[in-house]
Amino acid sequence: MLPKYPEETHLAEFSDNGRTFKLHPEALNAWKKMNAKARSDGVQLHIVSAFRSVLRQTEIIAGKKKKGFAEEEIFRVSAPPGHSEHHTGRAIDLNTNDYPPLEEAFEESEAFHWLLRNAKDFGFRLSYQRNNAYGIAYEPWHWFYEEVAQQITSDNADKPRA
Repeated sequence: MLPKYPEETHLAEFSDNGRTFKLHPEALNAWKKMNAKARSDGVQLHIVSAFRSVLRQTEIIAGKKKKGFAEEEIFRVSAPPGHSEHHTGRAIDLNTNDYPPLEEAFEESEAFHWLLRNAKDFGFRLSYQRNNAYGIAYEPWHWFYEEVAQQITSDNADKPRA
């Protein structure tokens, strides 16, 4: 089961690729450094999604149910409200030029391979690898700011999973 995550309230607002997002200040600082390094290496990255509230996650799930998607299918690609890393303000969904957003094809990009080699140096990890323990679909675009994530995971280790 996915851990339960607190909804972050200390967020910094910023713009990326013409859109406005929110992230935890530490994650934002790490993102800026990582993105600057990627650009200096000739790799273009941009954010597709960042902080998402529990309410917004609830709306996303309700919208999928209304469209007739089965719960099993919904929760394979979307975390239940309260269990999304996006609630923490430390998760980012990334993309690069010439790739459709939020698609597995991103794994074929130079940007994805750059992330695999370098993201850890900035505190980010790939959350949902193939065949992950949570049963969440593979998401090569979804990266989590790990430096704070370790503390959250430790804080939730003895709490019951929903």
